[in-house]
Amino acid sequence: MNEDKIIQKLIEHDGKFVQLENKVDNFTQRFLTAQDEMMTILRRLGQERIFTAAWVGRIEKEVGEHTREIKNIKQALKIQ
Repeated sequence: MNEDKIIQKLIEHDGKFVQLENKVDNFTQRFLTAQDEMMTILRRLGQERIFTAAWVGRIEKEVGEHTREIKNIKQALKIQ
């Protein structure tokens, strides 16, 4: 009789282990998916940062050119 109870408990525990394993697998899959999504966002942000830095460089160059042109115009018009 005791052996039957032990066997029944072992069967119950096996079922619970399978359920736990499935939950861990599901969690792991969701975790890895979320990690992949975060890495994709980080890559895009890194690329955007590079392009933004280049854009700012171009704007700064253009502002410098405009400043020189304005200075030349002011000198030609004898303003300040």
